[in-house]
Amino acid sequence: MPSTDHPATNRYVTFQGIDFEGNIEAVLVHLRRYIDDPAVANPFWERFRQRLATAEQAERPMADRLLLMHAHLYYMAELFEDNDDTDALVALHRLEDQCF
Repeated sequence: MPSTDHPATNRYVTFQGIDFEGNIEAVLVHLRRYIDDPAVANPFWERFRQRLATAEQAERPMADRLLLMHAHLYYMAELFEDNDDTDALVALHRLEDQCF
């Protein structure tokens, strides 16, 4: 189903006007609150953090971070749902809707 965004920010019409970097950062701010917390840390999220650090040092960091986040969309959603983090879920949905 096509996005209901305005055509100027509708990825099915054009990628112009979409704040990819802002959408990525909005999700990462929420995600890091959990995965950087030793009480929540586990081998899965530790590996994600390592891969994120590698992506951020890549030649195309935005594209690599976007790909990594796309591949882990359902895990991030589950983490946010398990923590009743509505704001994080809204940010994740925006990233998914506009950027994936």
